This record gives sequence, structure tokens and C-alpha cells, in this order.
Amino acid sequence: MSPVKTLLLLGIFVLLATACSPAPVGTPAGTSVPPVPEVLTRVRLPMGYIPNVQYAPFYVAVEKGYFRDQGIEIEFDYSYETDGMALVGANNLQFTLASGEQILLARSQGLPVVYIFGWWQNYPVSVAAKADSGIESPTDLRGKRVGVPILAGASYVGLRAILAANGLQESDLKLEVTGFNQVEALLSDQVDAVVVYTNNEPIQLRAMGIEVNEFRVVDYVHLASNGIVTNETTLQENPDLVRRMARAVSRGIADTLADPDEAFEICKKFVEGLEQADQNIQKQVLAASINFWENDLIGETDRDAWENMQVVLLEMGLIPQALDLDKAFSNDFIK
Repeated sequence: MSPVKTLLLLGIFVLLATACSPAPVGTPAGTSVPPVPEVLTRVRLPMGYIPNVQYAPFYVAVEKGYFRDQGIEIEFDYSYETDGMALVGANNLQFTLASGEQILLARSQGLPVVYIFGWWQNYPVSVAAKADSGIESPTDLRGKRVGVPILAGASYVGLRAILAANGLQESDLKLEVTGFNQVEALLSDQVDAVVVYTNNEPIQLRAMGIEVNEFRVVDYVHLASNGIVTNETTLQENPDLVRRMARAVSRGIADTLADPDEAFEICKKFVEGLEQADQNIQKQVLAASINFWENDLIGETDRDAWENMQVVLLEMGLIPQALDLDKAFSNDFIK
């Protein structure tokens, strides 16, 4: 199986704006609000991961009726085997969640997918090493054993981006595939450093009393991250559905940013076992995630981030040639 296809199948992660509308978020008193449509549009949304506090804005939007207000009946699909990009590309589904590299990989294979809502504003991938390991900067990774979950997906792309920004190549490391057991691999000294999600494993490690040095992608290069993806057919035939989807999620994000504690309590209705989990750690995960969602205009995506992502994928040989980025993403549905 080719690296590109593997990325499409295994890409993650795990990550919204005020849309064009006569009744935007925060409609002032006295302004007419469109009635909820009598017939709801059913939307099955592949999430790419298990139920988690990182999906808080979506849970808030359900709990507060924001999807229903927009005439949408939402169903979250957490199935690992669901290939959301392929389904959306074939117009079998209207939307999926996906990371920035997945859109460019899909379009390079002829799938007409379009990123229409920047949920995460920066790429949430880091490399972490024990503080006493002697690894003080990415350049210290040279010759070291570095664990990556799989040779695909956001983790792998994030690692390559950090290496490139610091003048390193993959061949400068001893790369080992750990699966999604990065914490255990680092604790057992199976590897010297691990590729992790910024809002997850570093928090777990520090909660265990393990001090880590962390090198975040966001500190070296700005890359297109997680967001909502649709397809060209939906954009052409039902742009109003795209606007309504963006509007509902943007309201969920705004409310989560405004009151994280309320959002966390709502998450307990959607995330099995959250009530019994370490509340402090889970709240830290939510807080760290929120830092990646904040933006002056919720849902906006940055062209520079897409240009940088394209450069990384070209250097990795994962796309054969530069793509027309104007067809890959749009901010038209969040204005």
C-alpha cells in the first residue's frame, strides 16, 4: 500500500466560524430569526477518533440545540474503519473531520474534497523527550531513537515538518514505530523521544511526575490543521447546508471558549467513562485544545498554513506536484 493511500486511510486526528446568514451568531434582540425547518437534514459526521473532550464544541452544539436550530440532525461516527475522506470525496457523505494534509493528499488523488472550516488553528503535534535525556532541542534528536505511532498521518507529517525546520532529515534519526503507545514507549526507555499530540500525551506524562522537553510543530512552522471538509458537489448544489453546518459548530466553539467548565460538564453526557476519569487531566486536555481553537474569526483558515503544508508534502514525496490551493480550501462559508 502506498504512503499516500495509507495516510488517507489512517490519517487522524484528531479538530469554526460565523457563517454567511441573515441570522448570525449572537442575533440581537428584535432581529428576526429563521424558523427551524420542519424536515431536518441528516448528517453523519466521521470523527476520526473515539468520544473525547476534544470534541466539546460539537457536544455543546448538540446539547444547546444549535444543530437542530440550523435544520441539521447530527450523528457522530466514531468507527475506526470509516474512511471519511473517501466517502465525502465520492459524495456518499456531506462532511467529515480531517487534518490539513489529508485534503491535499486526497485532491492529489482526484478526490474533489474542500476544507471549509478551520476548527484547529495550529497543528497539534509535538516531539517529547524526558527532561533528563539531554535532548534540549530538535537538533539533539540526531542519532536518537524516535518513536512515531505510524509512518503516516498527522504525527508523521508533524515530525517531518519539525525536522525540516531544523535542518534534519528522517535518515538522521533511528525511527521506530510504537503504535499509539507513546507514553509507555518513553517511560520504558524503548525510545529516546516520541511524537505525540500536544494536547494529550505531554499532559499525561507530566501528571505522572515525568518532566519532558517538548518541541511543538506550531513553534517552528504554521500548518493547516483539523477542520470540517465537504465536497465540490455539496458546495455547488447545497451551499446553504454548508453555511448552516459551519454556523452550528461555530456557536459550539464560541460557547466552549466562553465557558470551558460548562462545556466539560456537557461532555460527560457524550464521553463514556469521563465521570470516572481523572478530572484534572481531562480538564487540562480540554484547556490545551481550546488554545488551538482560538482565533479572531472562528473557523477561518490561513493560506500561509496551506502553502507550508504543501511544501512539506512535496518534500516528503507524498504529492507529486503542487496543487491549486484555491480549490482545496475556502473561507467563504464563515463570513
